[in-house]
This record gives sequence, C-alpha cells and structure tokens, in this order.
Amino acid sequence: MAHLDVSGIDYFLSDGRQLLNGVAFKVGDGHKTALIGPNGTGKTTLLRIVSGDLSPDEGAVSRSGTMGIMRQFVGQVRDDSTVRDLLVSAAPPLLAAAAQRIEDAELAMMEADDEPTQMTYAQAIADWGDAGGYELETTWDEVTMAALGVPFDRAQYRAASSLSGGEQKRLVLEALFSGPDELLLLDEPDNYLDVPGKRWLEGKLRESKKSVLFVSHDRELLANAATRIVTLEPGVLGASSWTHGGGFETYLKAREDRNARFEELRKRWDEEHLKLKELVNMYKNKAAFRSDMANRYHAAQTRLAKFLEAGPPEAIPLEQNVSMRLAGGRTAKRAVVARKLELTGLMKPFSTEIWFGDRVGVLGSNGSGKSHFLRLLAAGGSDPDKEHQPVSDVDIAAVPHEGSVKLGARIRPGFFAQTHSRPDLLGRTLVDILHRGDEHRSGLGREAASAVLDRYGLAAQAEQPYDSLSGGQQARLQILLLELSGATLLLLDEPTDNLDLHSAEALEHAIDAFEGTVIAVTHDRWFARSFDRFLVFGSDGKVYETKEPVWDESRVVRAR
Repeated sequence: MAHLDVSGIDYFLSDGRQLLNGVAFKVGDGHKTALIGPNGTGKTTLLRIVSGDLSPDEGAVSRSGTMGIMRQFVGQVRDDSTVRDLLVSAAPPLLAAAAQRIEDAELAMMEADDEPTQMTYAQAIADWGDAGGYELETTWDEVTMAALGVPFDRAQYRAASSLSGGEQKRLVLEALFSGPDELLLLDEPDNYLDVPGKRWLEGKLRESKKSVLFVSHDRELLANAATRIVTLEPGVLGASSWTHGGGFETYLKAREDRNARFEELRKRWDEEHLKLKELVNMYKNKAAFRSDMANRYHAAQTRLAKFLEAGPPEAIPLEQNVSMRLAGGRTAKRAVVARKLELTGLMKPFSTEIWFGDRVGVLGSNGSGKSHFLRLLAAGGSDPDKEHQPVSDVDIAAVPHEGSVKLGARIRPGFFAQTHSRPDLLGRTLVDILHRGDEHRSGLGREAASAVLDRYGLAAQAEQPYDSLSGGQQARLQILLLELSGATLLLLDEPTDNLDLHSAEALEHAIDAFEGTVIAVTHDRWFARSFDRFLVFGSDGKVYETKEPVWDESRVVRAR
C-alpha cells in the first residue's frame, strides 16, 4: 500500500515571490497521477518538496510506502558518472549509502593500501551484501539488458554520458519499476524517449501496481496512462492546484466547464456586490436627511461587510497567452538536397530533396543519427556558403559524413537544440539577451524586449538569467530567438519535450504560419500529426521516406 497526501503547500522564492499557494492533492494507492501546468509554475519544485529535497514554507507532505525518485537531470548527464552511478541514484537510500561507502573505500585504497584501509573496504563490501546489494545487482543485470542490450558486468563502468538521453531515461525507469519502492516520483520521464520507449512507459504505468506521481507534457502519454490529473494553475499569489478525477480524454472539457462556472459565479458576485454598495449609498443619502433611515443604513453596512468578509468565489485561473510569430521568407525551391549522404558510423548512404514549404518529420529510435543529421544542416551542410551560416551563436559540433548535403539559395538555418545547451546565454538575463542582440539579430529597446517576452509568457522572468529558467521556459526563449533571427529553415530537435500543453499548441500554430521549411526531429505523436512527410531512420541503418509517421522502429543494430 502506498499513498501520498500533499496538504496546503506554500513556497516562496528567494526574491520573495510566492511560487506555490495552498497546493493540495492526494495520490491514492495504485493511481497514476499526472502533474501538469504551464512552464515555470513550480512542478519540479513541488516534486522536490514531496521528495524532501526542499522544505515548504507552509503545509505538509505525508505518505505511506517507500519512495523511488527519477529527477529531471536524468537524460542530460554529461559528467564523469557511470551507468552504475545512475542505477545507484535510483536505488533505495540504504543501498545507495552502502554503494557510496564502497566507492569511498575503493578511492581510499588507491591512496593507501594499508591494513585499516583494507578492513574498511572489507566492511563496506559486507554492508553492501547485508543491505541486499547483490540481489539488487541481479535486478540491474535485467535492467541493463532491457535498456541497453548488454549485461550489468559489461555496462556498469560505461560512462553515463556515452548513453543517449533516451537510454539514460530508460535505464533509470527500468530500475525504478523493477525495484522495491511502492511510490514513484517521475519528473518528465518521457523526455528523450523514442516512441517505442514511450509506449513501453505507458504499458509500465498501466500494468504497475505502484502509485505514481509524474510530470509530463506529452498529450498521447497523458491520454494513455494518467488516471488522475493535477493541474498547477498560475495566480497572482502563486500557483494553486486543481484535481481532475478522470483521465486526459475528459480533462479539457472538465476544465472548460469548471472555468465557465467560476466565471458565472464571479459575475453574480460582482452584480450582488454592486447592488449592496448602491443600497448602502442610497440609505446613507437618505439618513443624512431622515433620522428614521439610520438603522437601515447601519443594517446595509453590516450586510455589505459580511458579504465582503465571506469573499468572492474562487478566482478564474490565469490563462497563459503565448503567441509565437515565426515569419521566415522566400527561398530557393529546393531547400535541402542530399546526395548519397552517409553519417559516418550511423546511417547508410541516402539521397533526398526537401522543398521550400515542406514540413518534414525526422523519426526513428534513439541513437539512429537523427540529431546528427539536424546538426549537419544547422552548420550549413557539407560545404556551407556564408549565407548558410546559422542564425545564432549556438555551438554546433562537427558531424563526420560522406557524400553531400547542400542548402538552397537564401536558406538561413535556425537551430533549436534538444539539450537547450547555449553557452552564449549563460549568466545573462532575458532582457539583456534581447537588448544587446548579436551579429545575427538586432537588439531591442527595453520596452520592446519586455513586450516580446510578455508575448512568450516570460515577462516575469525578464530579469532572470537563462540558466535559472525551467526547461520549458528555456525552450520558449530559444523559439523567440529564432523568431527574431530571420531564419528561413527551422531545424527543431525535440522542440515540444519541455513545452507545456498551451505552448506546444502555440508552436504548432506558429509553424503553420511560417513562410519557409521546417525539419523537426520528434517523438511527439501529437505534434507529428501536423507534418506532411517523414524521413525515417531505420534500425538497419537505412533512411526511407513515408507519408505517415512510423513509430515501431526498434533499437539500432550496432556494436555496443
């Protein structure tokens, strides 16, 4: 049995702003509860409060059962940690502590191989066994086979950074669903997963008896796996919560009906408030000339005071109004021409032509070379002319290849990086980024910068540095910079991964209106519906084209 009870959570940021306001909900035994809401409303912060990493300013969290956690950084590991370290991060605390003692003892033995050090190491090994470490390693063997296709003894010392984001996610998710914890907290578990991985996750969520609270923006995943939906809704005094007792299929209509009821109740309250004020004013005027009206005047005042003390009905949630305007421009008819293009060590040679105005989805499993293909285009192709230079200072690593891929006349590639890695923006506030401009785009006056940030739902973050933003806010800023840059070829690597539902829809509308060519790597089945042709990077190394999306390509066959 496992349940979670979040009661009256308030949380204030270091600058004094209130982020969470009276958030309350429950996760019942065995329920799969999705936590959604606009980017920046505090979903990850709330999960950190539930996990115990942060303390709320008010309210409490209670639970039954042991808790396993997958934090947001999984999928973005670029340090020197290993596969074993990733698995340890998902292990129960006692086992994680025992694993840390072994690592500390091994490091000590590298410095001094004396008897006390050896005894400490022997004790650490014994503690690992007593805690159930060897049984856990048996489970880890199954986990690495399922996630990576290799046994644990071959995978454990492999650098975690050598895994794709999807492989990192799948590894930790396999460990959590196979582990002993009865309650799971999953922060964006579907990010970086390919569609077979997302379908696997949906199946695990449906089949598992564990109670799960997960953050996701994937509309298909929400529709297929969530049994309850908790929404963080922005307000003047921070985000509050609303729980929908059903799945995503009925969520949108239920929320629309709820907001309509709030609007009607507020309208009636305002009308009654106006009547009471007019009544008070009427008796006040009469009491000035007739003493017999004084009692009625005081009674009307008392009635108004009680009415105001009771307060208005619950406020209608603030609606996010994100408006993206990707302009583009006319280019040559042939936007991209690939001839016998081979991504070295990834895909076999293929040829294709992409025409002005095409919306091309690039599909395939993780590790198949999709992002490499986009990076090659983002750098201007095989032999870029000056006009094909990227419209931003994003660092694009070279892509080894054979054959050629060329961009057409007047093609200016604008690249959206999946990892949001933008060293050129680190430490800089949003207003500063827009105000100063760069060699690719003109700077904006502070008033104009504030206006465009407001249009992207980033006005409140204007003075925050880029690296302090949530993943979704960083994604929105990247799209804003593309809007300002004059790109005529949009190269989008998983653009909807971190975008909330409203922002994802805004991006879809902006792409529809964009005068130019769009090529997007995506595992978002909902988003892919708006594209008209697809390049599929197959598991056998071949690239082929389809009219409809193909989601069942398996793991790439490659030596590991």
